[in-house]
Amino acid sequence: MPIFIYKAKNRSGRRVKGDLDAPSLEMAEIALKRRGYTDIKVKPKPKDILEGTFLEGKVTSRDMVVFSRQFATMIDSGVPILQALQIMCEQTDNDKLRRKLYEVRNDIEAGSSLYEALKKHRDVFDDLYVNMVNAGEAGGVLDIVLLRLADYIEKVAKLKSKVKGAMIYPAVVLSVAVAVIAVILIFVIPTFEKMFADFGGALPLPTQIVINMSRLVKSNFFYLLGGIIVLIVAFRFFYRWERGRIIVDTWILFVPIIGPLLRKVAVAKFSRTLSTMVSSGVPILNALDIVSKTSGNKCVELGVKQAKKSIAEGQTLAEPLDETGVFPPMVIHMISIGESTGALDTMLEKVADFYDDEVDVAVETLTSLIEPFMIVFLGLVVGGLVISMYLPIFKIAETVM
Repeated sequence: MPIFIYKAKNRSGRRVKGDLDAPSLEMAEIALKRRGYTDIKVKPKPKDILEGTFLEGKVTSRDMVVFSRQFATMIDSGVPILQALQIMCEQTDNDKLRRKLYEVRNDIEAGSSLYEALKKHRDVFDDLYVNMVNAGEAGGVLDIVLLRLADYIEKVAKLKSKVKGAMIYPAVVLSVAVAVIAVILIFVIPTFEKMFADFGGALPLPTQIVINMSRLVKSNFFYLLGGIIVLIVAFRFFYRWERGRIIVDTWILFVPIIGPLLRKVAVAKFSRTLSTMVSSGVPILNALDIVSKTSGNKCVELGVKQAKKSIAEGQTLAEPLDETGVFPPMVIHMISIGESTGALDTMLEKVADFYDDEVDVAVETLTSLIEPFMIVFLGLVVGGLVISMYLPIFKIAETVM
């Protein structure tokens, strides 16, 4: 159906603008008049060449938080869903989200429920979001559920940001170190080699080793670069293979320093997601199915799937989670207490809050350990290369004296 853009005045006299799906220009004007708009100007929407491509951009966590909070506020204030969506369409800055919201609004106008309209756009509204909206619609608490979603998205985004921040620093420092070492080996060392060749005589062992390394890197640079690229591509393919991902995700949880951090992140995300869904009225089996897909770690995913099977057979949630080896005893005990007292969502929320704080501490510890390690590493490598190059000069100076 064609899309038209319009400018008009609403019932309060405020200028509004937006998009509208309609069979024709005349039908678009009629639809706007039915909404009470006046001074209407409508024209076909120009085709956006970026629409539907990766260049269009993406909907960020911040966009979803703002949308969910504002949408919840309007629903809580008694604004009809269609009108609330129209307002959100007009004031949303993100082009992709605006386009999706127009499509959602049009589907609802055609008779779909909010859940049915949202689930057509899984690239923006994931399984967790649409299932919680479904539970909110069914229970008549859509505004409360949307606020919970906003809180959840905000806290998960904050958790991801902490981990990324902890990983970016060493990655940048290591990349700079590799670049500096490559420049020294490819461009600086050969200059010293020519100078030492003019002097003649045997070179100290450290100097000869560095010169041999320089020759190796310089003559095989593209082979080494190609080998690194091949290893990266091979790893990506290996990680996409289910068995390969299980091996990597299991191994990484036991890597010193990084492993405990990722374990705490996995526990915090699992607890937060499951707590949010259970407290919003999503059936436990549906919630576990979604949690397994969003866990981010194959070990956790397999454990959650086993837990789902256990509950479907009438057993508890705690036992199969304990068998994964990922969840600490404290978490298992709190889940067990939550199940027995009927306060599973509350217990999971407490676990999530506790492990959010634990992630903060782990990130600070990781940063404090990495900084001196990187400084020592750079000092030893770069300093070792420089000293190796100056050893023959010191030797020549001693001979002259």
